[in-house]
Amino acid sequence: MASDDSSFARLVSLAAHDLRTPLATIHGFAQTIIRMGELEEPKQRYMEMIDTASRQLAELLNELGTAARIEGDRYEPSLQAVDTMALAESAAEHLGEERVRVSGEGREVRVDPEATERGISALAQAALRHGGLESVEMRVDGATLRITPVTKSSAPVVLGEELRDLGAAVAVRVVGALGGSVTLEGETLVVTLPA
Repeated sequence: MASDDSSFARLVSLAAHDLRTPLATIHGFAQTIIRMGELEEPKQRYMEMIDTASRQLAELLNELGTAARIEGDRYEPSLQAVDTMALAESAAEHLGEERVRVSGEGREVRVDPEATERGISALAQAALRHGGLESVEMRVDGATLRITPVTKSSAPVVLGEELRDLGAAVAVRVVGALGGSVTLEGETLVVTLPA
């Protein structure tokens, strides 16, 4: 039996941490070159693509590190008060308000704001991507967010049962670690956050 210090979850967490330094260098120099604005097309566009890709890699590393901490029983969320409507609106802003339509009324919950915000966005994105949908509705009802429709093919992915989407799988684990739940009611994904 491996000690806590040599567990696979710890190894993944360490790798995610160590990858951030070279990634920060790539991202920093890409931004610097873009701001200089002295590149001609298509070089300018290529640098912008490198910048975008480095941001995406950083987000993936955050997800991977969070999952490793949860799996290794080392997740220590920074609990803060946040309004569920703000979480839903942030997901809509991140994915495009034409793709995620938000309605309802929120309430204050105590969660890890950054991880929960990423998670709500990831669940909506997984419903879109794996359901082949153009848009979803996100209805906020106090501490509960309902994402609909969830297709038969996307349901196991957004529930974290089929590991085909890192963001959705981590989101389900984050919500559970915070004391909430992610369930399916017909074609609606129900995310209940701790009050």
